[in-house]
Amino acid sequence: MSTMSESRFSRMSGRTRLAAGVGGALGAAALVAACSSGGTSSTGATASGTPAGASSSSGGSTSGGTVIETASSSAGTVLTNGSGRAVYLWAKDTGNTSNCNGACAGAWPPVTTTGSATASGGAKASDLGTISRSDGSKQVTYDGHPLYYFSGDSGPGTATGQGSDSFGAPWWLVTPTGSDVTASVSSFTAVKSAVAPAAPAPSGPASSPASSSAGGSWS
Repeated sequence: MSTMSESRFSRMSGRTRLAAGVGGALGAAALVAACSSGGTSSTGATASGTPAGASSSSGGSTSGGTVIETASSSAGTVLTNGSGRAVYLWAKDTGNTSNCNGACAGAWPPVTTTGSATASGGAKASDLGTISRSDGSKQVTYDGHPLYYFSGDSGPGTATGQGSDSFGAPWWLVTPTGSDVTASVSSFTAVKSAVAPAAPAPSGPASSPASSSAGGSWS
């Protein structure tokens, strides 16, 4: 009798443990389902894949662009930068390739730009371009000629580098057509147009606004 009771108790205990195990598994599954259905988890990205808080589009800056314009010299019109500083080409360059590096680039710094180069005055926008230098900077070109400054120029309006043959080839000022200037030039006058301040609207019949121009000079 005792043996039969123990056997029955063993079977009942086995069924109880099995039921408890199944119940525990079902409870865990229900808990996982409840957590999953409670809302979308945040992973730091939007549905489109763009990181949260970041814009999905970016715009390029137009600042930092170098201006190439013209100035009047004793040898005719020449190119300068937007501040009236002389720019040169080097006869040793081939095509769009700059051969001025190291000590040469120290004496004749490349005309570089961090944006798009623009033309002003008599300079032609269609002749402007850029090349990539070994240091990653963008050097401005004009009619296929890499452009340079001369470290010996004291400021805008001076062209003491004109005709120099340092580093094995001549350095020349540049005309708006892209040709080299081989005549002697030591200074020049920038060709600039003065912008007249806006006048108040006339109370009478409309009249054509007057225009004026002025040139700045350096010596």
